[in-house]
Amino acid sequence: MRHAGLIWTLVRTDFKTRYHGTLGGFVWALLKPMAMFIVLMGVFSFLFATSPTYKLDLIVGLFLWDFFAEGTKSGLISLQAKGFLLTKARVPPWILVVTSIANALITLAVFTLVIAVFLVVTNHAPTLGGMIAYASYCGALVGIVVGFSLGSSVLFLRYRDLNQVWEVALQAGFFIAPIIYPLGILPERFHFYLYIWPPTPVIEFSRAALVAGVLPTFRGDAYLLLDALCCLMAGAVIFNRLSPRAAEYV
Repeated sequence: MRHAGLIWTLVRTDFKTRYHGTLGGFVWALLKPMAMFIVLMGVFSFLFATSPTYKLDLIVGLFLWDFFAEGTKSGLISLQAKGFLLTKARVPPWILVVTSIANALITLAVFTLVIAVFLVVTNHAPTLGGMIAYASYCGALVGIVVGFSLGSSVLFLRYRDLNQVWEVALQAGFFIAPIIYPLGILPERFHFYLYIWPPTPVIEFSRAALVAGVLPTFRGDAYLLLDALCCLMAGAVIFNRLSPRAAEYV
């Protein structure tokens, strides 16, 4: 709580800086995944025309992926981008990392409101249990992104190629996660390997809760929780070990 004022200042400053001088402002954050949705829907809806919920599944997957991609990229370079605060002010380094994903988190929150209204309008209103489950899956995804950001931010200060490596990983990861295709088109023996990629269970469970109205099994929820905790703990361990010397590498 004693850092609440600092956190709010950093979040507000990042938000204003990102959209300063633009006519669209925050709308640009929503236009990127929406434009991708229109293009992909126009191309792949013909291939999966037999799925009546393909459009809803696609837009849910795209926005969740957009948060994961934008959040991890921002978190990875957070300490390097705000290195001046490490050397000129007494700011806890973890605050710089956590607040770096604020813009992506705000976009995800706005999307949640938009998709909820859209589902109601299209007679696919999610149940209360489905919305609660979806919120928990988003929380797990935030934990995964924060854990990755904590670990990668301090590693990036020493290994600058990490940024390029992650860009390549995200390009491949977009097609590994079942965003533009239903997971069911792949043989079941391959599903396990796709679920190792953290966005996959979040996307699949969110679609089930919001669109299909079906809650995943307790085993699936436990796996996702364990995945998020492992990512968060691994990131925290790496960060605690390397962050004391972070200012030397800025």
